[in-house]
Amino acid sequence: MEPAGEVVIQRPDPPVVGKVNHYSIELYWDINNIYQRIGPSNKWFQFSIEEEDVKTHMYGTIYSGYSKQRIVEGLESSTSYRFRLKVTGQNGEYAYSPVVTVSTTREPMTGELLHRAVNRNDEAAVLKILQSGHVKADIPDKLGFSPLMVAAQRGYFRIVQLLIDHGADINQENGSGKNSLMLACFAGHLDIIQFLRKQGASWESRDKGGCTAMHWAVDGGNVKLIDWMIGDGCEVATLNNHERLVRLLIENGADCSITNEYGIGISQMAKAFNRQNMVVILEDMKKEIL
Repeated sequence: MEPAGEVVIQRPDPPVVGKVNHYSIELYWDINNIYQRIGPSNKWFQFSIEEEDVKTHMYGTIYSGYSKQRIVEGLESSTSYRFRLKVTGQNGEYAYSPVVTVSTTREPMTGELLHRAVNRNDEAAVLKILQSGHVKADIPDKLGFSPLMVAAQRGYFRIVQLLIDHGADINQENGSGKNSLMLACFAGHLDIIQFLRKQGASWESRDKGGCTAMHWAVDGGNVKLIDWMIGDGCEVATLNNHERLVRLLIENGADCSITNEYGIGISQMAKAFNRQNMVVILEDMKKEIL
């Protein structure tokens, strides 16, 4: 016979599985109130949920307390997890439940998932998501950047191709009016710029600040890219008042003596449009050359 006053802890049933999704599992236990809360709290049964480590096959405690429900979060999608319940009495005696195995669900195809795959430069994941048909190729992130903008800015050429092949809009703009061509020009990714041009991206587009792809290429400081852009038909004019552009081009061999079809030179045009700062720059740099 058991000594009077001592309680023999029965082996508990395994945790019951509630709601399961791709990142969390709900567990609850003691649904029949076998371990009732009688008397002061220091005499209550304590519950612990332990999770198995897949590498060591050892169990570690992920919850300990008096609650009869726990949501385990931060899990991997499409992954199996093993849990067991431990019940501890006031005298330190305890008993374990059988193990329950639960698998999380597959992560749904979402815009957030597509952006994560683009940021990782994960071609296989991007292709899988796009082929699912559940996510549009142009879905913006929280900052208003489309997947194509991100890939163009980071130089992920193959991702750019995949996105455009699946309907991404090369002319889509973010909140400040920048498109993928402008972002690629700032970053200096010539291969992507050439590809976007073949897809119809225009040099004429301006962001909300009035800047073109040429302005962003200048801000990126890539002279070789600028030279290619000019050869591709991207027009330069002092009339946009972009001092850095003028200095950069002249310092790298731009011909200040060129005139338009009416024989009017760059300095004359700057004066005519009252771009005095440009006039000063051109005259100063002409003196330096001489």
